[in-house]
Amino acid sequence: MLLAGVAMPAIGQQDKPESLLPPGFDQPAPTPAPVPAPSRPAEAVAPPPVVAAPLPDDLAIGNVADLGNAQEAAPAPIDLSQYELPDYARHSLARVGAFAAGNAAFPADAFGAADGRVLGTLLRRLNAPIASRWASIVLRRALMSPLDTPSHINGADFAAERAWVLLRMGEATAARAVVNDVDTDNYTTLLYQVAMQAGLATGDPAAFCPIADDGAAIIHQRGWALAQAMCKGLAGKPSEAGQLLGAARQGTSASDIDNLLAEKVLGTGAQGRRAVTIEWAGVTRLTAWRWGLATATGVEVPAELYATAGPQVRYWQALSPSIAPAARAQAAELAATSGVFSNAGLVDLYGEIDADSEANGPEAGIARDLRTAYTDGDVGGRVKAIQGLWDEATTPRTQYARLILTARAASWIPASSNVSVPDRLIASMLSAGYDGPAMEWRGAVKSGSEGWALLALADPATSPVSYGDFEGYRGAASPRKAQMLLAGLAGLGRLSPSDAQRGAQAADVRIGGANAWTSAIDAAGRRGDPGMVALLAAVGMQAPNWDYVTPEALFHIVAAMRAAGMGNYARMIAIEAVTRTA
Repeated sequence: MLLAGVAMPAIGQQDKPESLLPPGFDQPAPTPAPVPAPSRPAEAVAPPPVVAAPLPDDLAIGNVADLGNAQEAAPAPIDLSQYELPDYARHSLARVGAFAAGNAAFPADAFGAADGRVLGTLLRRLNAPIASRWASIVLRRALMSPLDTPSHINGADFAAERAWVLLRMGEATAARAVVNDVDTDNYTTLLYQVAMQAGLATGDPAAFCPIADDGAAIIHQRGWALAQAMCKGLAGKPSEAGQLLGAARQGTSASDIDNLLAEKVLGTGAQGRRAVTIEWAGVTRLTAWRWGLATATGVEVPAELYATAGPQVRYWQALSPSIAPAARAQAAELAATSGVFSNAGLVDLYGEIDADSEANGPEAGIARDLRTAYTDGDVGGRVKAIQGLWDEATTPRTQYARLILTARAASWIPASSNVSVPDRLIASMLSAGYDGPAMEWRGAVKSGSEGWALLALADPATSPVSYGDFEGYRGAASPRKAQMLLAGLAGLGRLSPSDAQRGAQAADVRIGGANAWTSAIDAAGRRGDPGMVALLAAVGMQAPNWDYVTPEALFHIVAAMRAAGMGNYARMIAIEAVTRTA
């Protein structure tokens, strides 16, 4: 029922993705209590002592030691909850999510009548990254939208599961927005843990402060004790912060980098007066704790440590306004290939670099070439600048990133059969969704060419594609590209049923095969449940690249998205499949 254990079209799933937090407070508990945590206590009460457990390894933060009398004396009991928010301003757990500027939200019932237990299992087992940039974009928009809480799951837990997936995808800002739409007095254990992760991913330890005391009372781990200490420091209470820090770091080395980073955050508050030097020597792994606190305090993370963390950390880096534009540029290009960064975002980032008179290095050169691609008075000069940016890329992923980077500049090139690289210009435009300008090139490309194939998929018209044209492309392209084109055209309904079957046999694409996943996504498409289609599409494409995505999976994803009213996304995913397949 939960699609667990079913052979998926792409690589397999795992129950718990690799965590970036040190053991002890890294991942949400697999079976969290669905009951909301108690409301914030009326008075400050010291959390109960916890016996420190043996550290699992040298990366552990560990548990909270007995805090004794570290906290200030409790004031007279006052029910502060009545002064926090009036009833009309409170957020209901019946619908949780956030609106993204410039993007229409998914319908509140985007997951239809799906059981919350099924959705929770699918979300928890989804293994990012997702091969497709456009499938990632549609999933982010679905998970971020204000959604009705399904049956058999607590609304705060549903928000936490969605935010946890977004964090694993690298969507730190979207995850934080979903978490923030739940009032803190409705937090569950799961949401406390995900909220800490979201604060780290956005490089904002101050995000812990509204929940640090309640989180520490429920989750007796050293990370929460350190959060309490940091928040006291940020509040300008260095004496109390020092006591809490001393209690939290008991049993650990004086040179423990996790403690030192927390102390550095603590010292940034008013009257902090703490000078802490961070040395990365001996640190063998980058965790979310280390990245988040280092970023918050302006400590540069050694480049080699990024290789020890998942790709989502590079995407957090790309999104962080605390890091200089030139230091984010490479990460931003990688993030763009996974849908985390847009063409406009990349252009703006390189615009900042270009405006910096002191900028130098390769990023400054890229910024100058990009400016030329937009502003050169001669069309040939602009095309040459665009080609230069493409040719600098040496891997399939960076090559696709450069197509995204140049998409808008490519859309400004007038359609002409005299241009030497029409296919790549069309691919560049479509990588960022500029299908209108791309369709102007229909008369400038040859039938059966790569440009023709991309425009055949991009065309919003429903007129069928000639089988002879498909055969012409199949004869010139690689077998796998031909398979992807066939799957895309068939899924979009651009081939007649007889031509689709004929082409499937010729290209060896078994579009008629079925398993639990194909049945589930086909049914979601027929029901018109766009959120469920987006989630199941991601389940079928959880892979590091397109090499692991089968044409059969592409067919079902495209067909289901079209059936669920997401024809634009369906076309972009089909185009991406042909573009990124060797």
